[in-house]
Amino acid sequence: MALCSAIRKDGGRCRAQAMSESAYCLNHAPNAEELRKRRASKGGSRAGRGRPMAEVHTIKGHLRELADDVLEHRVERGDAIAVNQLYQTVLKAITTELRIHEQLELVERMEALEEALAQRKTQYGA
Repeated sequence: MALCSAIRKDGGRCRAQAMSESAYCLNHAPNAEELRKRRASKGGSRAGRGRPMAEVHTIKGHLRELADDVLEHRVERGDAIAVNQLYQTVLKAITTELRIHEQLELVERMEALEEALAQRKTQYGA
């Protein structure tokens, strides 16, 4: 596949692959301006992916401490069970949140692909 023919602001040539049957990549194609604007408007909406992992790491640390405290009789078994159940609820919520983010991202990607396909069809009369 050919490289994009666009010249960057610094004077160098764009190194991205050109779209099929185009001299430009998606970022430089003149007919893809609307798609770029729509994507830019969603900038930052995917943030926070690292936060759930940090939360999971913290919870794992608390659970290890809790287990040690139970084994050394500093925390009663019943209390530890209740705390563990609460942490399981938090972990389930994190899992659900990640699944929702993944699904929203997939929908966004599919919409972009469908729009690009529709543009190609109108551009090339397919």
